[in-house]
Amino acid sequence: NHDVALALDVVPVGFSAANYGVLDDSGLLPWTAEKLQELGVTDPNVFRDTDGVDFEAVSDSNPDVILAAYSGITEEEYETLSQIAPVVAYPEIPWVITWREQVRMNAAGMGMVAEGEQLIQDIEQLLSDKVEQFPELNGVQAAFALFTPSDLSSFYVYLPEDPRGEFLLELGMEFPDSFDPYITPDSGFSLTLSAENADALNGADILIAYGDDALLEALQADPVFVQVPAIERGSVVLIPDNTPLAAAGNPNPLSIEYTTDEYLNLSGEAVSKLEN
Repeated sequence: NHDVALALDVVPVGFSAANYGVLDDSGLLPWTAEKLQELGVTDPNVFRDTDGVDFEAVSDSNPDVILAAYSGITEEEYETLSQIAPVVAYPEIPWVITWREQVRMNAAGMGMVAEGEQLIQDIEQLLSDKVEQFPELNGVQAAFALFTPSDLSSFYVYLPEDPRGEFLLELGMEFPDSFDPYITPDSGFSLTLSAENADALNGADILIAYGDDALLEALQADPVFVQVPAIERGSVVLIPDNTPLAAAGNPNPLSIEYTTDEYLNLSGEAVSKLEN
């Protein structure tokens, strides 16, 4: 949420420390630190609130509005925060919101509707310009999956309703219809499938997954998963866990600008392994 404000050149009076993908003890992801530097902020008010909302710190920052469109705040936390200032909360499901919704809701909360729409147009143009340089990705069947090397009895696939899955569509790729038989009205933003359903992955030209070479080696050594074409030929985009690129899986305007080149290059490499 604070990245949306910063992308609109508004410095929040305080914001939560990032607790995933941060490479130092600053509590700042690199795109956040870069934007703060650009805006001349050297000592941001960062809340260390990994154990829950620090209501006192929020109150002491004296906000006009509290941005929580992308969050997991509970109804009780919402009510407490509302006693401090008006709260912009997520519409339905915690932690599931597109970057456009993040911008629209948070910008509206700051009274910057027009500026928010312009920001969306700017990011859409940036994405269009970058994707244009990777025509080989257009129409590629891609799925963002989650595997645990130590337990390959099951796996997860993020659906287009999840920001990670939705962003693949932004890059010109398509979600494989091989997963359709497993999707129900209650699926939400992801599928949990057992290894015996690994053939659902066969419709993917490439896979995106959190992990490193050890993950791919484990999948290729597994008698079931090695039969998945994308895994067998190594058409897997590996995103190391707890890195800025992994954190950018749930995109916002600043992270999109900072990481899309890397994401596209890795995806292009995975596509290059497709059989002609």
